[in-house]
Amino acid sequence: MTKIFNTKSNKYLTSGFYVLAIVVANIGFTYIPMIPLPGGEMFAPMSLLVGFVFVLRDFAQRDLEHKVFIPMGLGLVFSYLLANPFVAFASAVAFAISELVDWAVYTYSGKPIKERILISSAVSTPADSAVFMLMLGFFSWYGFVVMVVSKMLGALAVYYILKRKSDASFV
Repeated sequence: MTKIFNTKSNKYLTSGFYVLAIVVANIGFTYIPMIPLPGGEMFAPMSLLVGFVFVLRDFAQRDLEHKVFIPMGLGLVFSYLLANPFVAFASAVAFAISELVDWAVYTYSGKPIKERILISSAVSTPADSAVFMLMLGFFSWYGFVVMVVSKMLGALAVYYILKRKSDASFV
């Protein structure tokens, strides 16, 4: 799998996976039921995929540079169109803000890609969760922490995979 995201000839493939993951996540949030947590909170299993969406955006940006705004724009449109009508606007706004934060951190950090993925996700996932929850009026610290942790799992997994690789093209 890492070869797919490391081949210059596949530079549009990563952005395709990025947009596809956004579509799958939005459809999943609509059809996959929430899981009750202690304390009355609910957990959306698709939050785990959202963590990988941020990582895929980082790979797409590595390949497309600032042209990554094209698939980001498509993702914003899909976030609005495919989300449950009740949450469509909040979903689109949270997506726009968090993806721009992710883009800025990735762009200006100057770190190797494995560190950029981790740092940009660590900043953008809390922004995504907070904006979404606040716009819908159901913010709680417990729910916020659960959402951020579940989204960060994807970034952490990719970070550790890349950290273990000795392939200099990933560093």
